[in-house]
Amino acid sequence: MTPEELAIEAARAADDKKAVDVRVMDMRETLDITDFFVIASGRSDRQVKRVKDAVEERLREFGARPYRREGERYGRWILLDYLDFVVHIFLEEDRSFYDLEHLWKVQLVEWRETAAT
Repeated sequence: MTPEELAIEAARAADDKKAVDVRVMDMRETLDITDFFVIASGRSDRQVKRVKDAVEERLREFGARPYRREGERYGRWILLDYLDFVVHIFLEEDRSFYDLEHLWKVQLVEWRETAAT
């Protein structure tokens, strides 16, 4: 799978756990360190951790494991670094404070499946 496809799978896994406002940002033209950001929020530290577990489990099915993890202890902002993409899972108020989406003007990747017409 491509990094974009894996990032989309991460977004879907987060959405399956009822994460709030899940976004996939295309960072290829903006950052040299990664291609995509997946950003999601949870309403509690427990939900943030459940979302993290779901993302890791889903991506493991495709042979992907994070190179690095940060923030698991407190569950306010968990970062899963898969090198080609980074998953950020925030507690809602922390996401509002750091506001990563508005630091860069980048394209959002459509990740939701649309119903056939």
